[in-house]
Amino acid sequence: MNWKDLDAYAQKAAQAAASLQRHYYTQGVSVRHKGVVDLVTQADLDSQKAILEVLQAAFPSHTFMAEENSQGHTQDFEGPLWVIDPLDGTTNFAHRYPYFGISIAYVEKGQVLYGLIYQPLLNECFVAARGHGAFLNGERLAVSQTRDASQAFLATGFPYDKRESPHNNLGLFAELELASLCVRRGGAAAIDLAYTAAGRFDGFWEAKLKPWDMAAGIVLIEEAGGRISDYSGRPLPSLHSLEIVASNGHIHDDLVAHTRTHALTST
Repeated sequence: MNWKDLDAYAQKAAQAAASLQRHYYTQGVSVRHKGVVDLVTQADLDSQKAILEVLQAAFPSHTFMAEENSQGHTQDFEGPLWVIDPLDGTTNFAHRYPYFGISIAYVEKGQVLYGLIYQPLLNECFVAARGHGAFLNGERLAVSQTRDASQAFLATGFPYDKRESPHNNLGLFAELELASLCVRRGGAAAIDLAYTAAGRFDGFWEAKLKPWDMAAGIVLIEEAGGRISDYSGRPLPSLHSLEIVASNGHIHDDLVAHTRTHALTST
């Protein structure tokens, strides 16, 4: 599959969803709960529909995994498969906090070959294709050069079961807040990964993400020169991995020295 064809239609799909999100962000939108702290809005549902309409028309033989309505959640990753989060950062969006975006990835044989993460309000489009580099609005991206972990600018997030599970990242957050320059909690993992690829963050970690939260970000990080692993420092076993560490590579071992003791998977 030619990555430029993937990019052309992914960009078209993202713009269709972005137009809806800008409208709803301005006009307001109804919100309902999928869980105690897990929200969904009409913007999520309409954005997913708009993305799927574009991509399914362009690639009728492909399969699709998208967040809402359990679309394709039982698909494996052999592909050709599109992995889609129509609106990552729904809670932010619902409260008009402008840290949210669209994530679209293309997967074959378990490997993410293309990823797009788009922030509608900033008109920032992060794109990467395996073997062809990572870009922000057409300009090549590179991870940061921070080598001293004590000066690292980090990002993380918390799982939806944070009130019930002891594996809620609070202890690790406190640990790395003290071991780094500082940690930010933006509330949209896809954007955190894109910002790490762009060198805005030096590193990111989070547990209990879904494939659509991280698929596009993985190829962005790697094509920008960074490194991806699980909490124990191993390559991710699949997009169903329970944990992810992403970094500029220079501070990765330092991050893993902290995350390893909090790993959800066996070492």
